Amino acid sequence: MTLIARTRARAVETLALDSRHNRNALSAALVGDLADALTDAGKDPGVRAIVLTHTGNTFSAGADLKDPPHPEALVALLRQIVELPKPVVARVTGHVRAGGLGLLAACDIAAASTQATFAFTEVRIGVAPAVISLPLLPRTDPRALARYYLTGERFDAAAARATGLLTTCADDVDAALAPILEGLRRSAPDALAETKRLLTARVLEAFDRDAADLTALSARLFSSPQAREGMTAFLERRDPAWVV
Repeated sequence: MTLIARTRARAVETLALDSRHNRNALSAALVGDLADALTDAGKDPGVRAIVLTHTGNTFSAGADLKDPPHPEALVALLRQIVELPKPVVARVTGHVRAGGLGLLAACDIAAASTQATFAFTEVRIGVAPAVISLPLLPRTDPRALARYYLTGERFDAAAARATGLLTTCADDVDAALAPILEGLRRSAPDALAETKRLLTARVLEAFDRDAADLTALSARLFSSPQAREGMTAFLERRDPAWVV
């Protein structure tokens, strides 16, 4: 059974993360299913653009600590979104944590409800937002990102837009997306692909330059004693030993 729900309306394919039992955490299975769905949509001439959204009240809770994807698989998924020859638009109406923010950053356009919340929680479990930095660092404000990377604190949709993580936010996210999707429907497919190539060149440079190092860093941190303590504390719903 796939963890991605698919629908289509007027050449826009909607892919919804549909793993409610773990709040759409990025498990190995979910990452694989999303990669397959993106491949299908990318090859389909009937698809002009893709909307990436979610079921339930959480877009993604970050990495699934019980069944995490290999860092290389997550890198491949993020790069796939960036390289896909069709625009990918994120639609968020709930919470986004850790690795889920990498998905947002990889998308070409990101829109969220004003009720959405965001947090880079990696430092609170003893790791770092390593792999997801590949699309994040080239597309966001470094000063704002430093605060949220280092503190792990929660921030709202207005702050996410100010950092560059979001394109837009609104009380009614679908109303905000309507003119964007209409614009994509009116755009020539080949022109969209070439324009996206122009826009993503800098992001892909970061992948080419840093992917191997950040993948190794992620693997090293996830196997560290602090990460074991942090993940155990998270699952046991207690503070990790380093909290003062």
